[in-house]
Amino acid sequence: MNQLNPLPNDVSKFMNWSWDQIKPYYDELAARELNADEVDAWLKDWSKLSEAISETQQRLYVATTLDTADESADQRFKKFLDTIYQPSQAAEQKLKEKLLAGGLEPRGFEIPLRNMRAEAELFRSENLPLLSEEQKLETEYDKIIGADTVVWEGKEITLLQLTPVFQNPDRALRERAWRLSAERQLQDRDAITEVWRKALTLRRQLAKNAGFSDYRSFRWKQLLRFDYTPAECKNFHQAIAEVVVPAASRLYEKRRAQVGLDRLRPWDLTAPAGFGRVVDPPGITPLEPFSETTQLETKCAEIFQRVDPQLAGYFTTMEREGLLDLTNRKNKAPGGYCTSFDVVKRPFIFMNAVGLHRDVQTLLHEAGHAFHVFETNDLPYYPQRAVGMEFAEVASMSMELLSAPYLSARNGGFYSDADAARARREHLEQSLFFWPYMAAVDAFQHW
Repeated sequence: MNQLNPLPNDVSKFMNWSWDQIKPYYDELAARELNADEVDAWLKDWSKLSEAISETQQRLYVATTLDTADESADQRFKKFLDTIYQPSQAAEQKLKEKLLAGGLEPRGFEIPLRNMRAEAELFRSENLPLLSEEQKLETEYDKIIGADTVVWEGKEITLLQLTPVFQNPDRALRERAWRLSAERQLQDRDAITEVWRKALTLRRQLAKNAGFSDYRSFRWKQLLRFDYTPAECKNFHQAIAEVVVPAASRLYEKRRAQVGLDRLRPWDLTAPAGFGRVVDPPGITPLEPFSETTQLETKCAEIFQRVDPQLAGYFTTMEREGLLDLTNRKNKAPGGYCTSFDVVKRPFIFMNAVGLHRDVQTLLHEAGHAFHVFETNDLPYYPQRAVGMEFAEVASMSMELLSAPYLSARNGGFYSDADAARARREHLEQSLFFWPYMAAVDAFQHW
């Protein structure tokens, strides 16, 4: 950076900077002459600044998900959103406008430029506080779900820790667990509804401020969806209804007959969220791949070694550097994700493992995202490493399938050959069951 000290390599120092300390770096980039000879250095300096902002935000966000009851982490993240995120986004907009106005098209920058044009068109300064508030609402939701526990057999456990019961052959036990879980979830109904109402109002205002008649149109552009339309999504929903639903129904009917039930109820599914497979018939032991997450890590590392030694090396790096948080616990945010720390060029995987095969699939999936991060680290400019949600899932869902041949213990994995084949079959079945669920959720979001 011209006339300015270099940004600190240690992001923990940058995380303590105020906006008054950060602003001069944006001002210098905005004032610097931009031409074909200088654009490479300018983009690299801008990238370093964007990376520092991004990693600060991600580390603060991750802290809120690791312990949703940590008020200090919550306050640090909210302070960042109010004092750094908002002004940095306004400053980023000025740099986007500067680059676009100059008409320069650096090599390998065609897609980032396309994205920047859309982002620059969407930007409204009055939306910055709303975008900040939207992220705060997400952490509020995480707090609600992270605190969900029940007492089962005399012990307080999370709702996720209750899910292995849904593989138990005892139907009465499964029903009792399902009703206990549902009753606990219903206790959060008013709190979740309040978050939802706030989000709905906020998002309508975001769209209105940006000149859109509805939030979906705004969100479509915000997600940089250039390759398909809402109408094509609805066509996809219809195709799933016509082709996948009958196939899934046939599978459900086959499994219903195998377990000898007159009709299937929610507690007859291994994933009561709405797209689980039917429980196994009596006499078939549920898959139990691991009891400790250290076993999950070790076996997945061996699987990655079979897929490709370089990928195994990436995963070993993550283990060594503490970039995995896999075990479910009270006050941990729901779900799973992989994010990136852009200064140190490392991914971070978050998930909630409780000893099920789907946890294996989740780690294989999130590792696909992580490997994508490692593989894109050599791209010189920060905007080149930002990919849309759709393409990002190619790496993760492909990794589930690429790893599937190595699930047996003979190949470094978790199971006997017979159980490995069963796990692969169940994974493919689960994908089929997921599609109608996914289409219903997507249709709701459109509505």
